[in-house]
Amino acid sequence: MAIELIQVIADEIISPSSPTPPSRRNLKFSLLDQISPSNYTPIIFFYAAVENPGADRFSGSRQLKKSLSEILTLFYPFAGTLSSAGYSVDCNDRGVEYSEARVGCELSEVVENPDFKVLHRLLPFEPYANSVEPEIGRDVILAVRLNLFDCGGVAIALCITHKLVDGFSATVFVREWAAINRGDSDQVSEPLFDSAKYFPPKEIPGLKRSKVVQNDKIVTKRFVFDKANIAALRHEAAAGSLEKPPTRVEAVSAFLWKRFMEINPHSEQEKVFAAVHAVNIRGKMDPPLPPNSSGNLWWFAIAVAETEIEKRHQYLVNQIRNAIEEIDSDLVRKLQHAGVPSHMWSKMGKHGHAAGGEVEFCNFTSWCRFPVYEADFGWGKPSWVCSPSRPYKNVVVLMTTRDGDGIEAWVTLKEEDMELFQRDSELLSFTF
Repeated sequence: MAIELIQVIADEIISPSSPTPPSRRNLKFSLLDQISPSNYTPIIFFYAAVENPGADRFSGSRQLKKSLSEILTLFYPFAGTLSSAGYSVDCNDRGVEYSEARVGCELSEVVENPDFKVLHRLLPFEPYANSVEPEIGRDVILAVRLNLFDCGGVAIALCITHKLVDGFSATVFVREWAAINRGDSDQVSEPLFDSAKYFPPKEIPGLKRSKVVQNDKIVTKRFVFDKANIAALRHEAAAGSLEKPPTRVEAVSAFLWKRFMEINPHSEQEKVFAAVHAVNIRGKMDPPLPPNSSGNLWWFAIAVAETEIEKRHQYLVNQIRNAIEEIDSDLVRKLQHAGVPSHMWSKMGKHGHAAGGEVEFCNFTSWCRFPVYEADFGWGKPSWVCSPSRPYKNVVVLMTTRDGDGIEAWVTLKEEDMELFQRDSELLSFTF
């Protein structure tokens, strides 16, 4: 598909349908918001053409804007702006950037052969400009693009700042917006923006909105694991000494981590490989936070594999599982009281010094339990949902497939590493 076939035809600001009360004007960041990346998270929801030949989904754009205005009264910080200091949100009802674009091709051309460069053109703007050049970036919280395909299908694309919300919060927002759009406002839960109460902000020396120093050319590719291949990976891992069968995410993460290590050249220096998993901590707290708690509520689980240990699949699954299980109510409580500086690097520092060499990170984030396919705007559930690419090397985003049985892995690596990775015979035997 030619990128030139995408043409913006409308551009406006959508404000909340009711003004935000003065008591909610300023929303302070939590500690976890403070340390979160300054880039925007991209998400695209694709919907096939309306089956009813008498329906015109293009005319639904007016309803979409109306429902967006209504949901912003509940998700009021999303209509605000980031403070210049980067420590709070001014809930000033400035509004959400909204645009519409005409896409001169069939929706199937994009969905069946996804190209992350084309996918980025469907977004409201380049989501990583704030990371690379924060001084010329935006202070908006959320931007939305409605893409209208020739076939009658649509794609709703969002860029939402990671400084305020994590992936779970972002997908919950879209689900609730969709409910209002289809007329089910009674099913919408009001979000809670009180994470600073649990994780008070702290003065962290040197913490500021800084550029991402990315000198390497990076590439993103998608690899899909179907139900049968995931079952095979789980069976392979369970053949070892694991007390319980691995989850789908554990099995796939360990497999991709192993393939990542295999394509990494060995240096004369002893190297430590680390898999970093982002973990949703809402259910890890005591008592657990409700699912409508919005914000950055995640923490790092760090699994380590030292080069002298055989990197069997079972061993790597066990390392990932143990790391995730360490993120419990006790660790969260320590994080709340001691803060980031004393916990953030202690584990990696210990392993790095013990090995006497460099640490090679592979960073995972799983969206497999996020309600991405529950976003029904009245057109049925999405045909496909993706969060295309990240601005860093060695990143893997895991998302469930539409049928709920498979997993899509969006892998971002240095260009030369991707050349090796995408030709790896074992990887190709489990993916398509």
